[in-house]
Amino acid sequence: MTTQPADRPTTRRATEAATTARVTKRRVRTRANLLDAAFTVFAAKGFGRVSIEEVCEAAGYSRGAFYSNFSSLDELFFALYEQRADLIAGQVADALALDAPDLDVHRSVDRVTEVLLLDVDWLLVKTDFLVHAARDPAVARTLLEHRATLRRSIADRLARARGHTELPAVLGDVDSAAHAVVAAYDGVTVQLLLDKDVDGARRWLKQLLTALLTDGSGGLD
Repeated sequence: MTTQPADRPTTRRATEAATTARVTKRRVRTRANLLDAAFTVFAAKGFGRVSIEEVCEAAGYSRGAFYSNFSSLDELFFALYEQRADLIAGQVADALALDAPDLDVHRSVDRVTEVLLLDVDWLLVKTDFLVHAARDPAVARTLLEHRATLRRSIADRLARARGHTELPAVLGDVDSAAHAVVAAYDGVTVQLLLDKDVDGARRWLKQLLTALLTDGSGGLD
């Protein structure tokens, strides 16, 4: 009687695992390509004027590929926002983490303003998302959570600097200071949307953050 090779089940499992890995990798790539294409289309036309078909055409995929990754255009839009919001939060956190334990405001502000994403296309997409969230309480809550995450990363760094440096008294606690930092970024980016002056935006953001976080004498004394 002929018997199956002892390693046949192991070989089959290895083949199945390799196939699953390829499918997963392809799906991750498809999702990334859809997000990239959506970013381009949203920036050019605006969220409210874009269809699923247009996103698929820009990415070179079918509707089936779209629906295997996203249930709706809203879900894709939010995934795109999350991707960019997480990038910005990471940029700020990384820049602020380089001074330990002392917080050198001037060096930290320089690093933040040098690496921070100041992209007009992203700001157009972000503005569309803000308007969308303002009309949908559920979306607004999620957006507020992302903004809170960004503020916490800033507040955490400022809190760890306590005992070594002091914030201007007018700012109150570190949470209020973090709110002020984010508000400065929001204000500068609104101006950037209108004048498209990226260098000017970085310059103004640097000046505003330095003024906010120091007493005007060049330090945090």
